[in-house]
Amino acid sequence: MSPLDKSEKQALLEIARKAIFFALTGNRRPEISSLAGALGAPGGAFVTLRKGSRLRGCIGRIAAEEPLAVVVSECAVAAATEDPRFSRLRVDDMADLDIEISVLSEPQETKPDHIEPGKHGLIISGNGRRGVLLPQVAVEHRLSRDRFLEETCRKAGLLPNAWREPGIQIETFTAEVFSDSDFRPAVCNQLDSGG
Repeated sequence: MSPLDKSEKQALLEIARKAIFFALTGNRRPEISSLAGALGAPGGAFVTLRKGSRLRGCIGRIAAEEPLAVVVSECAVAAATEDPRFSRLRVDDMADLDIEISVLSEPQETKPDHIEPGKHGLIISGNGRRGVLLPQVAVEHRLSRDRFLEETCRKAGLLPNAWREPGIQIETFTAEVFSDSDFRPAVCNQLDSGG
């Protein structure tokens, strides 16, 4: 998928925000119309919700047959209402909610020494389990390649060194990541240079 333009990113953020609002107020999800270009193409995505610096939900789909806009809408509602790690959001949480969307590339099977933390997200599968970590997790937590692999194994419910075992599948993907904060106007303090 080619990179999204500014208007497509803003449209996806608006779709996510409206879907969450409608879900929290008990209304039916708004219809998503005129899905042109990347928004109408099938694609995987994760929606991450934060209040201040605190994570409040993160749900996604790696591969999807539905249009990207529909996937974002569904994942936004799930992140707000179904992430088992957090209580359901309330309408008054919407005011300072920051929405981050990660649009995913197709996963590719890889070898551990080809992984670049910060560039790649990881999917580790084996023994009927699967763990996924987004590329930005390695950056936020300053993870080395081995630590990133270990944390993805933990996310899958596997032992940390399971990635070294035969039969464990390692896949990477990249993500185009953007959030509400990317589109807020910058606040500039201008000094009076008058004399």
